[in-house]
Amino acid sequence: MGEVAIKVSNLNKTFNSFKAVDSLDFQVERAECFGLLGPNGAGKTTSMKIIYGMTEPDKSKDTVINIFGFSPGSDALSIKALSGIVPQQDNLDIELNVTDNLLIYSKFYGIPAKEAKTRIEELLAFMELQEKAKAKVRELSGGMQRRLTIARALLNKPRLLILDEPTTGLDPQVRHLIWNKLRELKDKGVTILITTHYMEEAFQICDRIIIMDKGKKIIEGNPRQLLTDNLEKYVMEIYGACRDESLCLDFFKENGIRYEFFMDTLFAFCSDSSVLAKFGETLGNGDYHIRRSNLEDLFLKVTGRSLNELQ
Repeated sequence: MGEVAIKVSNLNKTFNSFKAVDSLDFQVERAECFGLLGPNGAGKTTSMKIIYGMTEPDKSKDTVINIFGFSPGSDALSIKALSGIVPQQDNLDIELNVTDNLLIYSKFYGIPAKEAKTRIEELLAFMELQEKAKAKVRELSGGMQRRLTIARALLNKPRLLILDEPTTGLDPQVRHLIWNKLRELKDKGVTILITTHYMEEAFQICDRIIIMDKGKKIIEGNPRQLLTDNLEKYVMEIYGACRDESLCLDFFKENGIRYEFFMDTLFAFCSDSSVLAKFGETLGNGDYHIRRSNLEDLFLKVTGRSLNELQ
């Protein structure tokens, strides 16, 4: 085990009678990228807000929240000083240009003007925004605004970067650029805590994840290892009802194939793709697709395919 950057134990948060976070435990090592995954309403954002002192947890003597040796309850300013925050929604000043947005923010950290100017130039180059230094924020694309928000979070050279849904709504090119930048930051020793709905994002950049549902931690570990330990290697998606459902289910039972129905699609899981291919020979072309299982399959296995009341 390396140095522990974040330690959370028995974290709870209740809004009126609703339990948003329920006995949550996890810890994050320094220079690790740790992901919080879960459906809407799972408690991800609430947990993040508690960690950086924006929301108070339920009071309990058994609760521990330690961020690089600091507690949000008594050391909120110290945690803010060593952290960079990227919220779900960009909150830039659209009337100012790119550089002025960062200059104003640098004053909150007391960064001297000369140092701030150099730091801003470095960050704009890092996020590939140097050509937009004098552009008004309102003139930027959504992807550029998101990269600017991340640059702003890096002004104080944070030890901890917290990102809440950092690439939602962005096109694949921008998303991959941001992933690469986050990997570079991690290589430089920055600890990253991220929430995301993109399973591919978590798989690509997270060293470890937890999947939450209804405030509780369901499963935790390295994404690749979690797939190996908890899911078959292949999945067949069969579109439309099987022409002979009993024949489908008999074949699955005989060959040890796990299956799930969801709406008009049948999902069949097996670690031997040839067995699925054999069954596919009984179906028409275009009626099915065989692929490697992925983190989204695991997510749906542990949280269910149905929408909960908060979605």
